Amino acid sequence: MILDAPRLQAAVVRINAAMPDIAVELNQADAGLGDGDAGNMLARLMDGLARSEAAGQDLPGLLATYARAAMASTGSSLGTLVATALSASSRTASGKSEVAGPADIAALLVAARDAMLKRGGSSLGDKTVIDAIDAVATALASANGTQSGTAVAAAAAAGALTEFRGRPCRIGRARMFGDKSIGLDDPGMLAVARLTAVLASEPDENSN
Repeated sequence: MILDAPRLQAAVVRINAAMPDIAVELNQADAGLGDGDAGNMLARLMDGLARSEAAGQDLPGLLATYARAAMASTGSSLGTLVATALSASSRTASGKSEVAGPADIAALLVAARDAMLKRGGSSLGDKTVIDAIDAVATALASANGTQSGTAVAAAAAAGALTEFRGRPCRIGRARMFGDKSIGLDDPGMLAVARLTAVLASEPDENSN
């Protein structure tokens, strides 16, 4: 499993192409806990990333470019949180043209997770997108070289979504629903599950 600038750009393009259907599902999930526009916001953000100038950049540079694009594409808290995650990953990847192996990719996600926790003031277990990222990072960190990294990520995100569905939301607007949020999917966690599923729909080129 290798992540470099061309592979990251290709992943963004693939996800952006899948966003119309995903956005509808996320809007429906968000209607039960928020404004019902989470899918639209994420679609706008992904389109901003896909349209950003990426030619000739190395991995850290592209992550930084995507961070700026995330901020510019939407003024929502989603844009800020994603930009924070991408900036942290860019710093962690500094000096590297590529990141090879699930464990090293997990390190980028850990950096993103920690930066998002600090910026958003949330904690693990609050039933947010960060819990999904933590689950993916944990799974990748323990994956072996024979496993498809994208398949491991998708399975971890889906597992976290199922696990947290039975818990209440504890932060943000959704916390006002209290126990009524039990049984509902957090839109951020649902987004991670759907986006990783898109990436896992094609085998890793470098899973061995």
